[in-house]
Amino acid sequence: MNADRPIGIAGAGSIGCFVGGMLAASGRRVALLARPRLIQEIAGNGLRVSSFDGSERMVSADRLILSDDPSILRDVETVLVTVKSADTAEIAELIAHHAAADAAVISLQNGVGNVPLLRDRLPARKVLGGMVPFNVVALGDGRFHRSTSGDIVIAQDVAGTAARLSVPGLAMKGTANIDGVQWGKLIVNLNNALNALSNIPLRQQLAQRGWRRLFADQMAEGLAAIHAEGIVPVSPTPLPSSWMPTLLRLPDALFDVLLGRTMKIDPEARSSMWEDLQRGRRTEIDYLQGVITAIADRRGLEAPLSRRVIALIRKAEADGKGSPGLTPEQVRDGG
Repeated sequence: MNADRPIGIAGAGSIGCFVGGMLAASGRRVALLARPRLIQEIAGNGLRVSSFDGSERMVSADRLILSDDPSILRDVETVLVTVKSADTAEIAELIAHHAAADAAVISLQNGVGNVPLLRDRLPARKVLGGMVPFNVVALGDGRFHRSTSGDIVIAQDVAGTAARLSVPGLAMKGTANIDGVQWGKLIVNLNNALNALSNIPLRQQLAQRGWRRLFADQMAEGLAAIHAEGIVPVSPTPLPSSWMPTLLRLPDALFDVLLGRTMKIDPEARSSMWEDLQRGRRTEIDYLQGVITAIADRRGLEAPLSRRVIALIRKAEADGKGSPGLTPEQVRDGG
């Protein structure tokens, strides 16, 4: 990487601040394009990033370029896009007008439609897909905590971008099949909505067979839809996606051993969609379960569970009271 040019984080929320903080803590110059509230929070407290493994790093505000003005992207070498999927078109326009013409653009977003949209809006630029497997929780006062394990995956390119962006504590790996990786993450992310509806920590949710069975049925429904499209997902875990529904239905004791060998989860980890409901923000349900129902409509499939989950999340958004705290049975019955 060119040490004289910063790495830009376009739309720095929880993921963007964690990634930016880890990069900055390793000596990289980082420009955070964020909302005024978050800029004020970091300016007053610095940026503290911590992880499930007990590690913690502190970056003082004067080591960061902080602004809500997209002109801070003018000198960046790489733009990491971390906005919600619904905001991709808007951030693409800002990148087009403000970022250097040779700046590479990397999507670190949930969903499978962001890279095509970025390429459509930024036709002259290098755009790479990426996948972030871990959750990050905003704790306030400039603190961002990674609560689950996994390494970031980025599409391979001749410049070796993934390896060049890797820093201690934040590994980034290249892949020749980023489309499959993103579809695999979408299938796993179908649990985001279930966790948001449950109002219990992720680890506690996965410890309950009723919730796991619901997740398994949701995954099976999603896998049937994407297989109908001819898509082969690449699992973000060491276990193949096709195995997951069966493994999720295992008795609690067996599944607990399996989970402990494949993934690390903080006791208080929750999904980003839960955080969206708690903060009264729009969720990404259209880019998760909504993708499955759209395929089902095209292929003549039913996808009833995905449709119920969408309706329940929409109701929670409209009610504005945070997570409704439903049981697995209530989700199956539509609340």
